[in-house]
Amino acid sequence: MPSDANRVTFVVGEAEAEAGLRLDQALAARVPDLSRRRARLLLDIGGVFVDGRRVKVAGRLVRAGETVVANLGGALGRATQKTGRDARAQDEARLPPFAIVFEDEDVVVVDKPSGLLTAPTPESDRNNLASLLARRPGGAPVHVVHRIDLETSGLLVFAKTEDANRALSERFRAHDLGREYLAAVAGAFPDALRTVDRSVGGKRAVTHVAIEERLGAAATLLRCRLETGRTHQIRLHVQAEGHPVLGDPRYGGASIAAGAPRPPRMALHATVLAFAHPRTGVPLSFTSAWPADLGSWLDALRSSASR
Repeated sequence: MPSDANRVTFVVGEAEAEAGLRLDQALAARVPDLSRRRARLLLDIGGVFVDGRRVKVAGRLVRAGETVVANLGGALGRATQKTGRDARAQDEARLPPFAIVFEDEDVVVVDKPSGLLTAPTPESDRNNLASLLARRPGGAPVHVVHRIDLETSGLLVFAKTEDANRALSERFRAHDLGREYLAAVAGAFPDALRTVDRSVGGKRAVTHVAIEERLGAAATLLRCRLETGRTHQIRLHVQAEGHPVLGDPRYGGASIAAGAPRPPRMALHATVLAFAHPRTGVPLSFTSAWPADLGSWLDALRSSASR
């Protein structure tokens, strides 16, 4: 039964008398520490695949030879611990609000808050920005052109047509657009370091860095301009230089200098997004200010640094 921390895969029939069970029964029997009630919840939020297709019906009978994948992780922990339409509506009601910055018949640019997923994941097809946009009154499915992490805030563009999706996707592949992030990183980032050229996932990755503000010895506010756009590129690059993004639990930013206030979440924000309109070619540029949920923390950090 191959597995990792967030995924368990099994083939029906490997266990005796398994074929013919309800799917929630099979999951409870084969996934460690997953009760039948939690199995139904996992199905309800969309975290289970059978032979590559997402399945939500707890009473579906499993057949010998089917491959079942249970995707466990943050979505299961964040969900209201009940099944059904009302529970999922409660989940949606707790989501932070997003702001539409620009929209026409081809694209929609959104300022995403921290705590909202960009798009469906294997863990869940619910409560993400793409699905919320599609379900607006008069809305339609959108194309996910790029993503930013759950805890990262800031600007994203979605395509509304196939043509716009192809054009924008090509611009992202060619890195033919402008993207800048603000990041509060640990410690005193060196003045001399202006470009980090370090591969990510075996691919060339380049981040250009400018110091926006020094916050004593505890932190530095950086403006990071992406020349390439690899997964977690900024987080990995600053961590490799010994100055992880503050509040980043994955890449070493969970700690901060003694006496300095801790950030309420990962201090990373997509502040500039610029691209040529996919149909007209007109240059578009959007800016999002440092967000309010990090603003009071940054003020406290400034106050701490001035003492």
